[in-house]
Amino acid sequence: MTSSHHTRNVVVVIGAGGMGLAVAQRLAPGKHVLLADFQEATLNNALSTLREEGISCEGHSVNIAHYPSVEAFAHAAHSAGRINAIIHTAGLSPGSASAKEIYAVDLIGTANIIEAFLSVASEGTSLVCIASMAGHLITLSPSLERHLATAPLTQLLDHEGLNMESLDGNVAYTVSKRANILRVQGAAKAWGSRQARLNSISPGVIATPQLLSQLDGPLGVGPKTMVGVSALQRMGTPDEIANIAVFLAGAESSYVTGTDILMDGGTVSARKWSKSD
Repeated sequence: MTSSHHTRNVVVVIGAGGMGLAVAQRLAPGKHVLLADFQEATLNNALSTLREEGISCEGHSVNIAHYPSVEAFAHAAHSAGRINAIIHTAGLSPGSASAKEIYAVDLIGTANIIEAFLSVASEGTSLVCIASMAGHLITLSPSLERHLATAPLTQLLDHEGLNMESLDGNVAYTVSKRANILRVQGAAKAWGSRQARLNSISPGVIATPQLLSQLDGPLGVGPKTMVGVSALQRMGTPDEIANIAVFLAGAESSYVTGTDILMDGGTVSARKWSKSD
């Protein structure tokens, strides 16, 4: 690392879709952005947008389901400068992937990021993982919750409470997002030993370009139903996700770690306390 890189402030954004791009744009001023994605076209489109805005950035192809790929990226980020923030927005949904793929990316992938970036975190580093309100809509056994929070990476999918033979993508997604919340909690002390922080955000239905393109088809039924039962009766926006990510990444949240912020327009609350139930 050159002397100039020693003093360069770096922001890492994993996932170059609508949420990731919005966060990168907000956190970029005065920093160098490392943007990662598995899909080359998505990554290149986001990089082009950032460069057109005059943002210093570079792209990396990363498979978050593969620990060596994440570890190599973490070391590349460390070599690029001082890591201020890591924002993890990458993930799969039931409409676009199998249950096996969802467990690999959403559950194992997030755990890989938490583990790999711990080794390069320093005082003031903040990791923000995008979970989902789905993680607030499931009840798991205390044994499984402890396992998902604390089990070694190599054993994370080895628990009698996990049915890895199931083909139900919705179950895989919900369990994975609950695991994201728990894994953040379980890693808080280790990150705190480096005076670094990590938190998660659980969004509701967010109007990303991908979701908007699906609303009028079969994949739009679920999101429309969720919006219909929400307190605010609308979708959230990527910019609203970015608002919370920026807060969690910055000094304003310096005493906040190991927790989750539910940003769902009141969907979980309305479902729980609906008068019709």
